[in-house]
Amino acid sequence: MNGLQKEQITLLRAGSKSYAIIANTLGLSINTVKSYCRRNNLGGNATIMSEPMDGKFCFQCGMLLKQTSGKKQKRFCSDKCRIAWWNAHPEEVNHKTVRAFTCQTCGQNFETYGKRERKYCSRTCYGKSKAVRHE
Repeated sequence: MNGLQKEQITLLRAGSKSYAIIANTLGLSINTVKSYCRRNNLGGNATIMSEPMDGKFCFQCGMLLKQTSGKKQKRFCSDKCRIAWWNAHPEEVNHKTVRAFTCQTCGQNFETYGKRERKYCSRTCYGKSKAVRHE
């Protein structure tokens, strides 16, 4: 990394640009940009970006997105970026249809999501319900 790139990183961080956008703009590794910013106290609130949230840049890598005329706006440039982002942000997952059930074998209350009706809280309880009892 040369002096000009260091100056550009400083200016772009001052303009609230993300590490990914800076790395793509300057042709550097995102880790190089992160390391430089940490060493020079350029982190902090500047990492919260407005650009990826407006639907023009990929949430994961910051690349410019090509939106199609479909009704849903793209958030990621590829499946690889989509999977990486969701794996890094599990707290963002919103299971809308969480339902409560009571296990027919052990009587324990449990919650699950999805459309299916559940009878058992686990595979163990399912197995116990199917076991033949010899008396």
